[in-house]
Amino acid sequence: MEWLISANGKIYDHVSAFNEFGYIDWRQTANYQIDDIVYIYATRPYMKVMFKTIVERTDMLFEEITDDEQYWNNKEEYEKSTSGKYVRLRLVEKANTESLSLYSLKENGLKAAPQGPMKVREELSGYLKSNFNDYYSEGVFPEEVDEHLEEGHKRTITVNVYERSSIARNKCIEEYGYNCKVCDINFEKVYGDVGKGFIHVHHLVPLSKINKTYKVDYKNDLVPVCPNCHAMLHRKLGDDFLSVKELKEIYEIHNSNM
Repeated sequence: MEWLISANGKIYDHVSAFNEFGYIDWRQTANYQIDDIVYIYATRPYMKVMFKTIVERTDMLFEEITDDEQYWNNKEEYEKSTSGKYVRLRLVEKANTESLSLYSLKENGLKAAPQGPMKVREELSGYLKSNFNDYYSEGVFPEEVDEHLEEGHKRTITVNVYERSSIARNKCIEEYGYNCKVCDINFEKVYGDVGKGFIHVHHLVPLSKINKTYKVDYKNDLVPVCPNCHAMLHRKLGDDFLSVKELKEIYEIHNSNM
């Protein structure tokens, strides 16, 4: 199940809480289930969906949640929050793009700005997925992740440390389009609506060489590729990985007579 909820930054500093904990313990006002996806719409002045989270725990009591009082800008609301049950929303990805503004969302299936929790309908779901650079849409390969990390934390660390920014992803696609730069496939042309807005984005700078201070240059560091070509770019030929140009040459040689 996918949900859309709203967040008021004047009441609670969501950005700082996510930055410190990687999750937020949220008042449980809907029938959330473990692994549900919850998109968070930030109210004025942003008026955008800015966070994609996954439900990690449900039915938590106030005594079980993380102490986050410092991030409550409205202490009266904090006092009200000490009763009832909570759900833990683990951050998957964050974004700040006009593609996820209220105006754009209304053009793609949203009726009005969310007030309470609402279930995400099919049209809006597809649009939200295409504008977030999450684990499934971009692809994560073993070479990109520290082998010593615990399995359950790979996704969060990949997002937070290496800044898999949906803003950089969107800028890359705006610059180069949705065609794979190796084989030239366009998923919408091949599969119709189900393929609209789908493409992986490949990091030309290996994530293992990126540190916390690294800032992505979307024109020079990123390139759109299909999942098949993306996987081939992460397979070594000899002792090194192929460049996009090298893989394209191999592809053209082996498909010239097809």
